[in-house]
Amino acid sequence: MDSLGYVGIDVSKNTLVVFVSGHVVEKTNDDSGISELVALLRESSPTLIVLEATGGYEMLAAMALGAAGLPVAVVNPRQVRDFAKAMGRLAKGDRIDAELLARFGEAVRPEPRALPTEEARLLTAELNRRRQIVEMLTAEKNRLAKAHPAMKKRVEAHMAWLGKELKKLDKELHQTIRKSPLWRERDDLLRSAPGVGPVLSTVLMAELPELGSLNRKQIAALVGVAPFARDSGKYRGPRTCWGGRASVRAVLYMGTLAAVRSDAGFIKYYEALLQRGKAKKVAITACMRKLITVLNAMVKSHARWSPELAFSS
Repeated sequence: MDSLGYVGIDVSKNTLVVFVSGHVVEKTNDDSGISELVALLRESSPTLIVLEATGGYEMLAAMALGAAGLPVAVVNPRQVRDFAKAMGRLAKGDRIDAELLARFGEAVRPEPRALPTEEARLLTAELNRRRQIVEMLTAEKNRLAKAHPAMKKRVEAHMAWLGKELKKLDKELHQTIRKSPLWRERDDLLRSAPGVGPVLSTVLMAELPELGSLNRKQIAALVGVAPFARDSGKYRGPRTCWGGRASVRAVLYMGTLAAVRSDAGFIKYYEALLQRGKAKKVAITACMRKLITVLNAMVKSHARWSPELAFSS
């Protein structure tokens, strides 16, 4: 396998280890190092540059490379780990990982994706902060039940402050969305569907930008609600869902529960699954898949929710 046209970049907080043209070079993960990286890769004219999603450390390099007109794909680390296992590459290290990413790029050919705009990055940052505050509120509520009487007032004061911050963030999220005509239109479109409130709509816009550009099977797999076979020879294992974007799936689950409790079409669909002998968890997952695939079709066709669109087939 040649891989000369494919570049792999192993990203950490401080360094970028780059496999390019059969050699490994190291750059600092800051403005000066990334400028040098862009100049280097412009000279080599790569077919594709592959980075792993590393909790945000890859964003600065990916944005700079994309802005320079270079083809960049930010991939799921789990896919790369599975690829390494399939190749029998169990050793790890920055240099090994950089080459492995280049090999992955050549073998799998992930599609370069458009990088998020500054508006999209702001929306994602606000959404991430909202999630953190909700997690802190939940933790403080749990602590309050066991807190020493002398500490309860402090815990309650912190909860009150977090509650105010949550309200401020919700207001800022709403303002960010309403400022953009495109997002405002998409928000109105998504929220026409049962179970889709402001939080789910915002998560879909910020963390699932592919919505409306993929087919129904691809979007279900991307979210992690598509069943995969576990068969071997004559054995037929249970179909299971795995992988995907957990943050999207968690909010989609709550939206689906609301739809199953309030919308006549979803109630009928859910009850039909139970009558066919499906477990409740399996039935809810099927409803999640139904909701996300219909939302995908709505965005693709710019059509608002209708029971006919959702349950005609």
